[in-house]
Amino acid sequence: MLFNFSISASLFILTFIGKTATAQQTPAYPRVTGYFSVVNPIGSLNKDGFHSNFSEVYTIGFPFGLNILKSDRFGVSFEVAPFIRTENNISKVSSVLFHPGAMFRFKNGFNIIGRMAFETNGRFGLTPVFNKVVKKGKDASLFISVPFPMRFGNDQPASVGTAVQLGVSF
Repeated sequence: MLFNFSISASLFILTFIGKTATAQQTPAYPRVTGYFSVVNPIGSLNKDGFHSNFSEVYTIGFPFGLNILKSDRFGVSFEVAPFIRTENNISKVSSVLFHPGAMFRFKNGFNIIGRMAFETNGRFGLTPVFNKVVKKGKDASLFISVPFPMRFGNDQPASVGTAVQLGVSF
C-alpha cells in the first residue's frame, strides 16, 4: 500500500512539475505570424499644401503580410498593400505597395516598425509605423496602427502623410 502511495505521489509531483514548466515556457523563436488589415489615409502634405483623402478623391488600402518574429523584442515584416482609388465615381486599383521592414517590439503590445516603401505607381520612400495590439486573443489579435508615409519620386514633390490602419493578426 505504501508502495502504491509513493508511485501515485511521484506521478502527481512529476505531472505538476511538467505542467508548471510548460506553462512558464517562453514562445519558440523564430515564429511566423500573418495579418490582414484596412488602411484609410487621412491626407498628405507637400510643397503645394495639405491634400485630404476625403475631398475630390478617396483612396483605401488593404494591407496583408507576414511577420517573422526573431525574439520578444525584434522581428522582420513584409507587407503588400493594394490601394483602390475612387475619383469621378470610377474606382480602380491605383497602385500596389511593397513594404518590407524591421519590427521593434515593446511591452504591452506596442511596436514600432520602420518600413521601406516601393509603389507600382513609381513612388518610393520610408514609412515609420506606430502599432498597438488592442485586443489579444488566443488565436487572433486586433491591432491599430498609425503610419507616416514619406514618399519621393515619379516627378512629384516629396510628401509626408498619415493614415489609420485597423487589422487582425493571427
